[in-house]
Amino acid sequence: MKILTCTTPGTFDYGEVEKPQLKPDHAIIKIKRIGICGTDLHAYRGTQPFFSYPRILGHELSGELVEFDNAPGFEVGEAVTFIPYFNCGICVACRSGKPNCCVNIQVCGVHADGGMVEYLQVPSYALVHGEGLTYDELALVEPLAIGAHGIRRAMVEPGEFVLVIGAGPIGLGTIEFARIAGGNVIAMDVSNDRLNFCKNKLGIQHTINPLEGNAIEQLRTITNGDMASVVVDATGNLKAINGGIDYLAHGGRYVLIGLQKDAFSFNHPEFHKRESTLMSSRNATRQDFEHVVASMKQGLVDPKTYITHRVNFDEVKQEFESWLLPETQVIKAMIVNE
Repeated sequence: MKILTCTTPGTFDYGEVEKPQLKPDHAIIKIKRIGICGTDLHAYRGTQPFFSYPRILGHELSGELVEFDNAPGFEVGEAVTFIPYFNCGICVACRSGKPNCCVNIQVCGVHADGGMVEYLQVPSYALVHGEGLTYDELALVEPLAIGAHGIRRAMVEPGEFVLVIGAGPIGLGTIEFARIAGGNVIAMDVSNDRLNFCKNKLGIQHTINPLEGNAIEQLRTITNGDMASVVVDATGNLKAINGGIDYLAHGGRYVLIGLQKDAFSFNHPEFHKRESTLMSSRNATRQDFEHVVASMKQGLVDPKTYITHRVNFDEVKQEFESWLLPETQVIKAMIVNE
């Protein structure tokens, strides 16, 4: 079968390997769609933490289930996605019901080779039913689940102000699920194109570009002086992370979804006087995946609005670098692998 490997930062190479042979308690998926996310872009740039080369990228995936062992309820030929965070099942996190932050986690396409292949073998426990969704929709479940998990961590309540910093694909999913939770959502980004996407495609009323005017004062006006009860960083940008505390209401929760290699820091009195709650949000759980699938089926999320670029598998090597450029205005690039 054909594969595409990121051999070193900035370099892709196509190759041929044997199709996987089914192992016990595993399933083989014929990959149909591969979504490109920030992790893939950072890996290509050489700025992704927890990463080594060469690596086959890709973890936003959907496909046809062609073989499986020990997957009750599944059928050969059905459309599926899967949870790409393979956990050990025995560590302290797994024992406490948090397989998304397993001590020994192997994330598909990051720690282990991913889905830029024709056929991919995954643990059977990771399979997720397609529930009648299209391959495009199923490939978007994972990135939306990242945002859904962060909002569930924040315990967003109806009516409270939720500021999401960063309107990239993960931030957009976070915005969607903050809205679904009943939050009064505010989007912040330095790109007016992305803020316009939030307004026109997601129906978000309040947006802030911190490069245009005083962001703190804008937020204070929107929130009637209260500031945001929940602030979510979806940028992974160190300056944005460090500054996020300034937007937080007293008694508020600050959730870090974006990932940064370096140490972050806050002014302790500013953090302390708010009695702030700081939390990270890593990956997602089956509960989040099922919430996303259900939300799609109910029409609460229209995943098709996210797909701005589409290429065939054979075109990825020549097109990938262009997706790094702001002028291409990529929200979600989707690879078709038929």
